[in-house]
Amino acid sequence: MEELDVEPPLTLIPGVDSKRKKLCFAWAPGEMLVYETLFPKECAEKRPGCPNIFIVRKDQDVYSQTLRKLFNESHGIFVGLQRSEEELAGKSRKAQLVRVSKNYRSVIRACMEEMHQLANSTRVPELQCQHSTQVSILSAMELIWNLCEILFVEAAPAGHLLLHLLDWVRLHVCDVDSMVHEVLSSENPSKHKDFWNAVDIFVLQGRMDDARHLLSKEASANPTSMGMCKILDDLMKKMPILSVGNTQTLTEMELKWQHWHEECQRYLQDGTFSSNLHMESICKILLGDENAILEKKELMTTWYHFLVTRLVYSHPTVKPVELRFYAQSSMDLFLGGESSWEPLDSILMAAFEFEIHQVIKECSIALSNWWFVAHLTDLLDHCKLLQSHNLYFGSNMREFLLLEYASGLFSHHSLWQLGVDYFDHCPEYGKVYLELHIERIPLNTEQKALKVLRICEQRQMHEQVRSICKIMAMKAVRNNRLGSALSWSIRAKDAAFATLISDRFLKDYCERGSFSDLDLIDNLGPSMLLSDRLTFLGKYREFHRLYGEKRFSEAAKLLLMLMTAHIAPCSFWMTLLTDALPLLEQKEVIFSAEQTYELMRCLEDLTAGKTDNQKLQVDDVETTKVEILRLALARNLARAIVKEGTLEGS
Repeated sequence: MEELDVEPPLTLIPGVDSKRKKLCFAWAPGEMLVYETLFPKECAEKRPGCPNIFIVRKDQDVYSQTLRKLFNESHGIFVGLQRSEEELAGKSRKAQLVRVSKNYRSVIRACMEEMHQLANSTRVPELQCQHSTQVSILSAMELIWNLCEILFVEAAPAGHLLLHLLDWVRLHVCDVDSMVHEVLSSENPSKHKDFWNAVDIFVLQGRMDDARHLLSKEASANPTSMGMCKILDDLMKKMPILSVGNTQTLTEMELKWQHWHEECQRYLQDGTFSSNLHMESICKILLGDENAILEKKELMTTWYHFLVTRLVYSHPTVKPVELRFYAQSSMDLFLGGESSWEPLDSILMAAFEFEIHQVIKECSIALSNWWFVAHLTDLLDHCKLLQSHNLYFGSNMREFLLLEYASGLFSHHSLWQLGVDYFDHCPEYGKVYLELHIERIPLNTEQKALKVLRICEQRQMHEQVRSICKIMAMKAVRNNRLGSALSWSIRAKDAAFATLISDRFLKDYCERGSFSDLDLIDNLGPSMLLSDRLTFLGKYREFHRLYGEKRFSEAAKLLLMLMTAHIAPCSFWMTLLTDALPLLEQKEVIFSAEQTYELMRCLEDLTAGKTDNQKLQVDDVETTKVEILRLALARNLARAIVKEGTLEGS
């Protein structure tokens, strides 16, 4: 409960049996809901020694050690993107944005692999389940991001679009490498139970060279099928592919593909592969036979893999605007009305339909934090794809999501530093949010306070600077660290608090006879002008320094000035007059006659100003001090008059 600023108010919840249960809750500074209940909460963090106190965090992901690496690494990418906004244009700018997108994806993949290792290494079932869930979420995030990169950032044209989609499927769907390794490691690969499944997957993913390599194992092991293998191998080899560096036009590509398609059709109709069902099935796939492709449904596992395979062998020059129709029909064919859509299906379908805002909306609902949508939206905004979409309450979508994400970072004890940069790049409301959130950061140490203070000073957040300095000054006073308290109050330019602390310094001097924190007081400089009391403290310390250096005349002038200029508090006059005694008793006359008269007047003002009750309460020590001072002043006056008369006579 110590994390709350105030005691949480008692709130009775309707429907709760008041005899058995009472719930109270309040928002803590770290955006945590603290409540009291007798109900067990599986997802709540239980505090030791408080059986009925639980903490529910608003954004649990920021406390994951692995996901913190995601937040830290992506922060650098984000800041770099903002700074390079105006540097490049045209194709260079597009290439830069694609690089930024790939950098984001590499960070996601690195975190996913680390989380996967944790899931495999841990023996605690709950942690294993938690890590496995995070792996699935990160995998889905990379899948979505990669598709958005292809469709929106790279904006690949017809022909090249399918090449990117093939890479997308190969990277994210049907990891066949382990299966192929097992097949090739066996004594007779062509007889392995998964041999034809491996060939089929390679074909379904358009990996013709790998499929041909496996097919050669069948030709070597079975001489009777060598002819069929040779023909099928030749068909795979001839399949037209529009490579990245190829300069042929789409029309040329379509003509070549049509001739190749007719050749495949001819071999199938001639019954060339009729004696081998596996090869016949592969030939049908090459022809884009939807039924033949759907027979391999278990090998593809997802409708979007089916979509890409279908396009490879039926519409290799598909245009971006046509994707929505093929995506919808592929999903209908693959699912066949058997199951309802998952959130991932909805997101991918929205992407294929080029509904960017729907993608962002669905991701915001489905994912557990704002990281993904904030960074993706920012990237798409730099691609000039969100310029026309402003939210009804004033901020655009990019800024709204960045503000939400940065606000979540501020609930963490160290990640809040990343949130500062995100607020900095929100031109409309960023500074307001930063001002509100930075005031809620617990200033546990002076080092942390200085870090927060530096952030505020760099952004001219003067009110927050004063607030932080006052808080730290109060903490220092409570811990009796007067030097630190004075330093913070000077930084806050708080004259009243500086006066209070100066009084504490003077009080301590009266009690102990020496100053603490001499380095600070000696180096006040112009800061001493913040308040009269602070000025007096600095000048009084200067008097002691001059006296210690035996510069008695300068010390005497300064002491007299402190009294006659009424800078010194009246309560401190007796101390100043007492400090004058050693100067009055020096062999050499320090105070002139005029100065001595001034000191005498000050002494009389001090004694005359006391009320009758105060005079009765004056102890013998005080009375003795006054008498000694009067005697010393009288002797010094006589010596000064004689000295000054002698000087005039000569």
